[in-house]
Amino acid sequence: MDAEALRERREARRRALRRRRAQVFGLIGACAIAVAAIVAISGGATRKKSPPATSSASSADGRQAAGHSASTPSASSGGRPGKTAVPILMYHVIAAPPPGAPFPGLYVPPAEFAEQMQALKNAGWHAVTLDQVAANWRRGASLGAGKPIVLTFDNGYQSQFTQAFPVLQRLGWVGDENIQLSGLPPSQGGLGEAEVRGLIAAGWELDTQGFSHADLIRLGAEQLHYEVAVTRGVLQRRYHVPVNWFCYPSGHYDSTVIAAVRGAGYAGSTTVVPGWASPSEDVDRLPRLRVLGGTSGQALLAQVASTREAPAAPSSYNGG
Repeated sequence: MDAEALRERREARRRALRRRRAQVFGLIGACAIAVAAIVAISGGATRKKSPPATSSASSADGRQAAGHSASTPSASSGGRPGKTAVPILMYHVIAAPPPGAPFPGLYVPPAEFAEQMQALKNAGWHAVTLDQVAANWRRGASLGAGKPIVLTFDNGYQSQFTQAFPVLQRLGWVGDENIQLSGLPPSQGGLGEAEVRGLIAAGWELDTQGFSHADLIRLGAEQLHYEVAVTRGVLQRRYHVPVNWFCYPSGHYDSTVIAAVRGAGYAGSTTVVPGWASPSEDVDRLPRLRVLGGTSGQALLAQVASTREAPAAPSSYNGG
């Protein structure tokens, strides 16, 4: 056989080998496409049967609950808005009032506070946060077994960390700190940054009363923006939490203040008007129950029960 014939035979063999390889690869590709199609179909069916993804509470939850437009993924409950009415308690200093205190009623002695919390627990209550309440109202997120209640602490007094925090820790409860950004320094009975971080690490919610506890209805536009919007941004950057709720200092607000709070992106606001918060309320005017010194555990339970359907009260008071 001459060299030319040998080359032709070799080339024919190579062509045949390439054809066989092409056939094999084509068969593998067809199988891969078929498998991918089966996985996509079965995966889509699985996703349709799975509950929607759960997301953390945000300002959108509160706004949607109050009728404001927002888009938030539904929770595993199926996305039906909840209807749970929740009392929000308001505390200030957890200590005995010193002589000459201008508002002695705002001081609740530690033993009295512990008695109140135990009475609430014995009556079936448990503490939740405002973000959790908003998530329930927005998309039916669970508030746990029993009766939910929110415990708010205004102004950032150090006794809230040294006295209230240990009591709530023993019960497995959390609180809501309405911090005043320029609050008292630790040397004068205010919370330090490390203490605020300790509360947050334990599950407390951080919200605010603004920068200086100013009377917001008396401020110009620039000052109001600083108290409401700038303060929120500072707290978010400092503590890496949402700061979704605003607490009107001394309960003072008007339509201009409400507009500033909305514009700053808060989910809503709390007042000093007595009553229970419910999804039917204006989320920018949620009521709270002020707890005064001298209130026993049983008296607190009676106060909570009696204000279930309490009429609206004036939107401000002296102190707080």
